[in-house]
Amino acid sequence: MSGFDIVVDNGLWFDGTGVPGLRRNLGIRDGVVAEVSTDPLPVGPDTEVIDAAGKWVLPGFVDVHTHYDAEALVSPGLPESVRHGVTTVVLGNCSLSTVYSTPQECADLFSRVEAVPHDAVLRILQEKKTWNGPAAYAAALDALPLGPNVAVFIGHSDIRTHVLGLGRGTDKSVKPTRSELARMGTMLGDAIDAGMLGLSSMTNALDKIDGDEYRSRSLPSTYARWREFRFLNRILRERGKILQSAPTINLHPNVAAFFVESSSFGRKKPLKTSLLSGADSKAYPVIVYFMLAAAPLLNRFAGTDFRWQHLPVPFTVYADGIDLVVFEEFGAGAAALHLQDQVQRNELLQDESYRRAFRKDYDNKFSPRIWHRNFYDAVIVGCPDESLIGKNFGEAGDIRGVHPVDAYLDLVVKYGKKLRWRTTIANHRPKYAEKLAASSGVQMGFGDAGAHLRNMAFYNYPVRLLKRVNDSQGDRKPFLTVERAIHRLTGELAEWYGLDAGHLRKGDRADLVVIDPAGLDESVDGLFEAIVPEYNGVSRMVNRSDGAAVATVISGRLVYRDGAFAAGFGIEKTGRFLRAGENAPVMESVRASVAS
Repeated sequence: MSGFDIVVDNGLWFDGTGVPGLRRNLGIRDGVVAEVSTDPLPVGPDTEVIDAAGKWVLPGFVDVHTHYDAEALVSPGLPESVRHGVTTVVLGNCSLSTVYSTPQECADLFSRVEAVPHDAVLRILQEKKTWNGPAAYAAALDALPLGPNVAVFIGHSDIRTHVLGLGRGTDKSVKPTRSELARMGTMLGDAIDAGMLGLSSMTNALDKIDGDEYRSRSLPSTYARWREFRFLNRILRERGKILQSAPTINLHPNVAAFFVESSSFGRKKPLKTSLLSGADSKAYPVIVYFMLAAAPLLNRFAGTDFRWQHLPVPFTVYADGIDLVVFEEFGAGAAALHLQDQVQRNELLQDESYRRAFRKDYDNKFSPRIWHRNFYDAVIVGCPDESLIGKNFGEAGDIRGVHPVDAYLDLVVKYGKKLRWRTTIANHRPKYAEKLAASSGVQMGFGDAGAHLRNMAFYNYPVRLLKRVNDSQGDRKPFLTVERAIHRLTGELAEWYGLDAGHLRKGDRADLVVIDPAGLDESVDGLFEAIVPEYNGVSRMVNRSDGAAVATVISGRLVYRDGAFAAGFGIEKTGRFLRAGENAPVMESVRASVAS
């Protein structure tokens, strides 16, 4: 056969099903894998050749937890994911989507929770939001010159805001009427009909609203009662769709209710449930045993179809001053973040009664938490006083003879956002990180691509996991084989979410990444910054894996190679909207032709 658009020569080919790699040549034509051969493939005058000798050829990565909802409208190439071999992304997580709510409501819902500029999100949606429902939204996404393929959840907060309004939707005294619940159910059904994956929700009240009118109220879905959840979950179960959510972090955790809802006991089938987050927490070290045991046991003996989402790298976060979402989890921190005016915020931070409240929250070891609340484990990485760089806030307090909280607040008042620091809140112990990455009750995700621009960067977590796996191959018993790790990042996710992605077999859409194992070194763990013009020029944290992820192909088009994007990337369409549970019609016909 001749006339291939792309030939990938002599790579170690993994098809995304978990079987070991084989040395093969791939011929790509008309967007699909047309040939997988042990023999050299003919190359025509217009064939693009990728020399994959000594490299791995695998399906493009599937990133199931992103917040690109606004960014994709103005930068549809999504280069910060594509450059690392991500070829499919999922929008609409954590109860947040832009399907139903107004631009103002969307900006209020997204900005503070996901740490993106409010005015930029508002401007983007005011300019780009032309849809008035799920089908039109799907069509609008598919009309964009997408880089990667895109799949979508409908957000519970989005639905709730549209039905109740942002005010009533965040009022504890308001219970939706029967007709309002019916409207939410109809909207969810319409979203499923439009090809969406299911419903994303949120019950953790630390996620707060931005804007002026309802600022600092929790997201609308956190006000829903279980009557509402059960009503919507019943629709998801009947339609075979997914619930993505997070449990409460308080003295009355509701995680058991999610287990019950996921179970098939007394029902025809389980509810597929993906919950944040499977992690080895510094705040609660013993909880990792629960994370490792719960899902496998429930799935085996309780009839659930339950997964924890797990970020398979250390969860290290950075902050400019006090702008970090973990402070939302206690009263004094949330009070500071409530104030947008810097002068007012500094006055609060200097007030002694406020500081006493902050110290009380900080020292309360029995209150529920995500952050470990240990300023001796929070390192200063940027400060006008260079003598402080490399020290933690506890040491800074010791030098001044004050409590670590006072040392921290003094520096925030003095330097504001010029004070930059970091801490790791989870996944810090390699032994347990490896156990989580290998657990059947865990799926890879929670990278939050497109969000928390100044706080963290996990765009290349698939590459970073492959580095750890590759490094472990010399061990007597590695925690994952290479083929199993690739399956976890590609085909396993695509199969569970019902997406036409994650595989690289003959007849499959040609979404692939070429990985050079020699480039899986310490450089992939590095952090960098890049300007985001679409977000008012903010400088966001990013990753660079140019020595490891050396080529990305989407829908049979070479879009990235050796550190550079192809001409036309982000202008010419390569990705498409992926309907849950469906193959593209053109793919079906091509696959039939290849099979024949």
